[in-house]
Amino acid sequence: MKLKFDGFILALLFFIVLAYFFPQLHRWENGEVLAWITSIGVSLIFFFYGLKLSFKQIKEGLSNWRLHVFVQLATFLLFPLLVLPFYPLISSEIQHDFWLSFFFLAALPSTVSSSVVMVSIARGNVPAAIFNASISGLIGVVITPLWMQLFVDFGQIEVLGDVYWGLVKEILIPVILGLLIQPLLGKWAARYGKPLSLFDRSIILLIVYGSFAESFDSGVFETVGVKYMVMVLVVVIILFVVIYALIYLLSKSVFKFNRADTITALFCGSKKSLTHGSVFGKFLFVNSSSAGLYFLPLMLFHAFQILVVTIIAQRYNKSFEEAEK
Repeated sequence: MKLKFDGFILALLFFIVLAYFFPQLHRWENGEVLAWITSIGVSLIFFFYGLKLSFKQIKEGLSNWRLHVFVQLATFLLFPLLVLPFYPLISSEIQHDFWLSFFFLAALPSTVSSSVVMVSIARGNVPAAIFNASISGLIGVVITPLWMQLFVDFGQIEVLGDVYWGLVKEILIPVILGLLIQPLLGKWAARYGKPLSLFDRSIILLIVYGSFAESFDSGVFETVGVKYMVMVLVVVIILFVVIYALIYLLSKSVFKFNRADTITALFCGSKKSLTHGSVFGKFLFVNSSSAGLYFLPLMLFHAFQILVVTIIAQRYNKSFEEAEK
């Protein structure tokens, strides 16, 4: 069984190192230049995302409503509820940052492209995966800020005026425009899927670079040590294993999904989107010196979920082929 190495994970590490040694781009015009570049880039990401969708896919996906409801509840309710009970245990500022970084991860929507790819490899319900992964990001525009405003002090930032309008302007409007133009440019977006994916990742890398450069400048990472990093990794692994096991048990024992729907529920409900996390964090943690800390669990979770789910998807595929024979 061969595993493909995800070069994007290595690129993330490189840009974090780059932010540490060369934070000049972040400092240029007090970060306004980088913010302008990433804002335009994010709008284009979701415009291209809209071009890849179609009303036909959305219509086809609506039929399996039990699966969709379960996946969205797992993403936006079950996941946060696993982290929420630990909030009363917070007794220091660093513990608060640690907990909030995981709650931010838990409140995010599911991934789009990787979820669909993994479901396809595992021979799951691909149309349902496309629908769930697509709708998750749109639901997250509303739900994620609602969760986060319970525990984040936005200060002078107006949640409705600044955060929501920023997300609507950079995510919802471009997606709707792309969806409307899809009949004209949808084939072009499908033909140039790889270059567009490279563009998406480049913008995410710039957002990550800016967040870590700001955190390095503020010295927030000097307050944590190796023990903190190890704890983040350990909790990431535990969180993934627990949510994956719960989704599997509920899919089989409560909802009684078939094999294809179970795979879709597992792969869509247990994953979190680095793309949406990078964009949401840009608005939720604006001017926060701890932004780098808040992104750590998300990036580690992203890497871990790709590694583990790839192995699981390939094993599902192998078992399916053996069953066919």
